[in-house]
Amino acid sequence: MKEEIAKVIRMMEEGKIDAEKATELISLLKEKEESGSTAKSTSYLDKTLKIRIKSEENDQVNVNLPIRLFQVLLRAGHGIASSIPEVEKYVKDLDVDLILAAIDQELEGSIVDISTNNGDKIDVYVE
Repeated sequence: MKEEIAKVIRMMEEGKIDAEKATELISLLKEKEESGSTAKSTSYLDKTLKIRIKSEENDQVNVNLPIRLFQVLLRAGHGIASSIPEVEKYVKDLDVDLILAAIDQELEGSIVDISTNNGDKIDVYVE
């Protein structure tokens, strides 16, 4: 987009368009970029965080959380959990801001992939 704005400014400097037209074109370019990033973010927020746990004894846990719901639950749940003395020790080192930043950066694919010595498997990914 910077190149397009520079081109508009050059056109104005060369007298091909006036300042009012240049302002209008730059505004349109910015709107176009914002609408493109909004569409991308909306489609990302429609994705799902999937957690899969399978134990050696064939116990299975399958959790599917829409990214939108996960964001809300993470913010609210961390605040609540931090205020409960019995739970605080488990969440005090959890960097919620880092996880939310990963969501903001539209992290996709595998996040956690653990296989233990006793055959347990844990997968967390966005799809």
